[in-house]
Amino acid sequence: MNMYSPEKMKENIERVREQIADAAREAGRDPKEITLIGVSKFFPAEYAAQAFSLGLTDLGENRPEELHAKKETLDQEGIHPNWHLIGTIQSRKVRMIAGDPYLIHSVDTLSLAQEISKRYTAKELTARILLEVNVSGEESKHGFSSEETKENFETIMSLPSIQVCGLMTMAPIQQREGEAREVFEKTRVLFDELKTLGADSSSWKYLSMGMSGDYKDAIICGATHVRIGTAIFGKRDYPDPV
Repeated sequence: MNMYSPEKMKENIERVREQIADAAREAGRDPKEITLIGVSKFFPAEYAAQAFSLGLTDLGENRPEELHAKKETLDQEGIHPNWHLIGTIQSRKVRMIAGDPYLIHSVDTLSLAQEISKRYTAKELTARILLEVNVSGEESKHGFSSEETKENFETIMSLPSIQVCGLMTMAPIQQREGEAREVFEKTRVLFDELKTLGADSSSWKYLSMGMSGDYKDAIICGATHVRIGTAIFGKRDYPDPV
């Protein structure tokens, strides 16, 4: 994998920020409301450090192992971004990263929330989490259905050492125009509905939705966090399947 030049990465970040600002203005929103998360998965730690040096203070990883390793590497260099765990996490791996992420986006079962609560309580820390929802019912996607979210919401809210900050979703790859926006709009409706079901108004603020191919639609529908990898870091060399 060729190392990106700082100039190329800077250009990419600036372009994405401009497009975020355009989408925000189209929606009548302040661009400052939207957090850009640079998804550095499968790229070396040097890429993450370089992005941080260019002003990208929020970085996302899919795998707990990779997040933990990169955080350790960058910590040693005195570089401390806000780390976001955005990928599926197995309960048995929570112990590995307890205390690492600034925000865990991908809490998709009650049992995972309970394991996070247990591990963070043991460390006397508080986990900031988002509930991953699958409002489209797409079989290939993880997440609570809208009904499951409502059924489990009170229980998750009551867990010790957990602060529930909002929702995360992934839209399907669009087969037709507007398909992603439908998913984002349904997620926003659910987010607003949960406000009336006991969400803590001081923390219930985040809607993580939108990636490189659909983040403009997500912003128009109310996203507060967008997760951008390819448009910043380029195409990935995926590891060979094991």
